[in-house]
Amino acid sequence: MVCFSCFSPGGKGVRRIEIENGTRSGSRHSADSAGSGRGKEESGDNGKGIRSTAKSCECWELIRVFNVSVNGKGKATLNDTKGNSTRSSGARSFTFRELAAATRGFREVNLIGEGGFGRVYKGRLETGEVVAIKQLDHDGVQGFKEFLVEVLMLSLLHHSNLVTLIGYCTDGDQRLLVYEYMPMGSLEDHLFDLDPNKEPLNWNTRIKVAVGAARGLEHLHCKADPPVIYRDLKSANILLDNDFNPKLSDFGLAKLGPVGDNTHVSTRVMGTYGYCAPEYAMSGKLTLKSDIYSFGVVLLELITGRRAIDCSKKQGEQNLVSWVC
Repeated sequence: MVCFSCFSPGGKGVRRIEIENGTRSGSRHSADSAGSGRGKEESGDNGKGIRSTAKSCECWELIRVFNVSVNGKGKATLNDTKGNSTRSSGARSFTFRELAAATRGFREVNLIGEGGFGRVYKGRLETGEVVAIKQLDHDGVQGFKEFLVEVLMLSLLHHSNLVTLIGYCTDGDQRLLVYEYMPMGSLEDHLFDLDPNKEPLNWNTRIKVAVGAARGLEHLHCKADPPVIYRDLKSANILLDNDFNPKLSDFGLAKLGPVGDNTHVSTRVMGTYGYCAPEYAMSGKLTLKSDIYSFGVVLLELITGRRAIDCSKKQGEQNLVSWVC
């Protein structure tokens, strides 16, 4: 099975394509990501836990694979590179009613992005905190496993350059994630198709974004134990706060890196066309260097102001890496 996100003609949208047994299914991605990095994985229907036995088993299997331990009080921990135990700070479990109230019934006026995964809304909690709420489609590209992966990752990995997870909702068949709100949107918003009245990023800001994204990636690769491969690093997944401090978001595709004598992780190919390392795309062998390739593509976007893939360009100039190299 091969799964990619491909740019649509014109380079303005992204389409997730899955190919299995000769069949295709696609959905457009045009939304900003919303991200986070705090909490614990304790999914529940109003505190009652995940109803499906199969889903509960999958959750515990993910916890086992992620080298996460859960103590008697339900707090998740993850070992850092020095063997120290890092306790999650406890993402809040929201009810669907609470999040509906925060978004005023998921009104269109609160919609800030949508794509193959579902929709992202701007909301305000009862505390007054402004948040981004991702509501996953039941048949969207981000399934139950990806939902658990994102909650686990963002609950147990904490860094100033990783977006913060505030909470989640698992009422019935609803799957929602609540993140800190990033008012300046994504890096992609500030690089391409700019409004004539919008100032392009200056060089100091571009360097600031590059350095911050590198630090977030370094935390995943060098501080987490085992290391984490992001697998979907792109300008659309780098979110910006009011001061243009970057934070990596959208960890649904993240994967644990190789441990011991292993040099790679074998997995189905997933990612975004134009950012995905060619050796990974051809072999399915995923390494930490796969993320470094994607980071290099983002650097080229920052320097040139051109998209990784732009079908509006003439042949030979559509792929940024090929055009530069």
